[in-house]
Amino acid sequence: MAPCILVVDDEPNIRDVICFALERADMTTATAGNGIQAMMTYRAKRIDLIVLDIEMPDMDGLEVCRQIRKTSSVPILFLSARDEEIDRILGLEIGGDDYVTKPFSPRELVARVKTILKRTGTSGGSEGREETIAVGDLRLDRAGRTVTFGDTPVTPTSLEFAIIETLMARPEMVFSREQLMVAAYGPGTYVADRTIDSHIRNIRAKFATIGADGLITTVHGVGFKLRANHERGT
Repeated sequence: MAPCILVVDDEPNIRDVICFALERADMTTATAGNGIQAMMTYRAKRIDLIVLDIEMPDMDGLEVCRQIRKTSSVPILFLSARDEEIDRILGLEIGGDDYVTKPFSPRELVARVKTILKRTGTSGGSEGREETIAVGDLRLDRAGRTVTFGDTPVTPTSLEFAIIETLMARPEMVFSREQLMVAAYGPGTYVADRTIDSHIRNIRAKFATIGADGLITTVHGVGFKLRANHERGT
């Protein structure tokens, strides 16, 4: 089944350009012209990814993301007319998976969407890999795209899931920011170190709320690692 992409932007011509490019890449699309319509469409249809403009009247893209993240980890790719680092970091910290600045290349946007879908398992495969990884009380299910600590579920975004999966595959191994960047975004994509730090901070916050604080440790000057012997109550 072709993935369905919800395109949310208050400018009709931008929606048309994005939808045309996505449909040429064998995806289906749904559209919304504002945040309220986006929430209604998202609740009514099966959506695999959302391309979400930040600057919209009434309910902006950041608020749409906050509302969706209360119940879902569906991938969200932000669009913004501003190229401020603080906007990019904020978007990622509240649960965005990627960020594209206007004006953008439709070809690049489609490539970013494909990368996210492959990472989330909507396209591509995972032949030759175990479907589940367990490190102490932490368990990751690749097929179900779920992470649990003990019996408590964690709700990572698709980028956070990719980082957790990478760290769990080699517990106690120190991963550099560059290695985690490739794991999360794929090869050939550059993001600032602070972006990876934001994802790690979000993951730690989610772990801390369920009693798994200290699970990811920083090795100063090198990167991050997952503790192999961390269990509930330790």
